[in-house]
Amino acid sequence: MLQQPEKREAFATLSRFRAEFYECLNGRGDALFELVDALLCTDGPVKTLVDLALAPEHRRGHGALYGGLNRGRVDVARLRRAIAGLSLPKAADGRLVLAVDVSPWLRPDAATCPERSFCHTYGRGDEVPPRCEER
Repeated sequence: MLQQPEKREAFATLSRFRAEFYECLNGRGDALFELVDALLCTDGPVKTLVDLALAPEHRRGHGALYGGLNRGRVDVARLRRAIAGLSLPKAADGRLVLAVDVSPWLRPDAATCPERSFCHTYGRGDEVPPRCEER
């Protein structure tokens, strides 16, 4: 992997971000860092904290998991700066790659920006006008 320049650069970027993320963790940083690794590396949905404690990436006991959650802290301002400092992901042709939630599940009570509105449109027929609600 490291013989290919584009993968080597991506690996270096990820390594720098991981180091910066670790520096954002104040108090119980090791336990929180392993907890995040376990969360990111676990296949499928995580339903309980015990699932994370049993993941191979979480090498500490379950007590460290709870200690990290109860007493660990994240320097949010520093984490924001670290994330904002990352370059935007690009495809091989140089276009930006962004993720969008396009699920059909309606969430009318979801929090949105004040200038946005929820507008439900029915999938059948053109005679039914959309029903919009200001948020």
